[in-house]
Amino acid sequence: MALIKSISGIRGTIGGKPGDTLSPLDVVRFTAAYGTWLMQHSKNRKVVLGRDGRISGEMVQRLVISTLNALGIDVVDLGLSTTPTVEMAVVFEKAAGGIILTASHNPKEWNALKLLNEKGEFISGEDGAKVLDIASKDNYTFAPVDKLGSYTVNNTALQQHIDAVVNYPLVDAATIKKAKFKIVLDAINSSGAFAVPELLKALGVKDITVLNAEVNGKFAHNPEPLPEHLTELCNEVNKQQADLGIAVDPDVDRLCFVCEDGSLFGEEYTLVAVADYVLSQRKGNTVSNMSSTRALKDVTIKHGGTYTPSAVGEVNVVNKMKAVHAVIGGEGNGGIIVPDLHYGRDALIGIALFLTHLAKEKKSAKQLRNTYPNYFMSKNKIELHDGFDLKKIFDHIKKKYKSHPINTEDGLKIEFESDWVHLRSSNTEPIIRIYAESNFETTAANVATKLMKDIKEVM
Repeated sequence: MALIKSISGIRGTIGGKPGDTLSPLDVVRFTAAYGTWLMQHSKNRKVVLGRDGRISGEMVQRLVISTLNALGIDVVDLGLSTTPTVEMAVVFEKAAGGIILTASHNPKEWNALKLLNEKGEFISGEDGAKVLDIASKDNYTFAPVDKLGSYTVNNTALQQHIDAVVNYPLVDAATIKKAKFKIVLDAINSSGAFAVPELLKALGVKDITVLNAEVNGKFAHNPEPLPEHLTELCNEVNKQQADLGIAVDPDVDRLCFVCEDGSLFGEEYTLVAVADYVLSQRKGNTVSNMSSTRALKDVTIKHGGTYTPSAVGEVNVVNKMKAVHAVIGGEGNGGIIVPDLHYGRDALIGIALFLTHLAKEKKSAKQLRNTYPNYFMSKNKIELHDGFDLKKIFDHIKKKYKSHPINTEDGLKIEFESDWVHLRSSNTEPIIRIYAESNFETTAANVATKLMKDIKEVM
């Protein structure tokens, strides 16, 4: 059981004791703290709310609505929705902020409150610290009975989102329609089951098969779109002789593809392919977090742009993108950020741009993948137990590899001759992530394994 407070929001498991998990009391506490923070710097009293398809979603939703209303805040409820839809709806509704109820890629027992500002972007680390401080002191005051907030439902936000994607200048729905793609979607029993097919239909795709289509939060497999979790999708693409497989996570901000032969396009290469297309249409710079593949840097240089790495975490990627005026960016976990649509990871715009690229290139997904540099990444994690000393672990690693270039902006990234490894504590789980990349699959795995042994020496 866990409760994690970070720049990624308030995330925890459902059930257990208050303070140790995301209990009803904790939901109320952190919602009240966020609402109080919002009212301290804005006269706007409107907040947009949406949730993914998790089992606990409706329960948490009711708690959040009642708490915000009790503070005197008006709630616009999107109900079942996607993270990027809520982000865009904050702007559509001219709201003061937004809350998304989703634990993204975490298993079904998890849920979370992701907190947005008036731009529909995740609140900064500094603002997040203020929210946590308010919560720690229970420093909030509820409204008298005649000043309670209102409650309204918005059923049009997803359509507004889809319209914005279809009308985005670099999306070519006519060319996609002409390609007559046959697509299989793994919707992982959540919001992608309705959001992605609606988008595909709007793009002119008619032949769509949806796996795990019932929105019940009982995820058919681990919801993180990693290779070991996508065997059903790969097999179905092959069986149906489809042109493409699509997998999204429960809140539809991460995206990966399966090629026509049932092989994985590669989660890391979602951003690479989309960036390749965007940069072919408009010159500019790119950003991804430092745990992402170097292939994005290669593609950026090919198009005459500059690549800049950022610390892990969407808010960090967004801040870096703004600083370097990036035209495209995101994360190697399949998160696409298109800044002139909105500064948030968005699988829907990612799908539309990828399909446009595929249709214009007149290549199969496998042929397109073969046009990109071939790097291999090994993604691993070590669970942390109560009382762990992260500084001690990292100091040990720094000392051991002091002769190599080390970046400490976000955990430790160690550069070797043609390989790298990145160690960092997760913002969303009590783990250390160990990512390694190399030109050779075995080398990447060996580098990661060696660092995992080094870590365990001091745990």
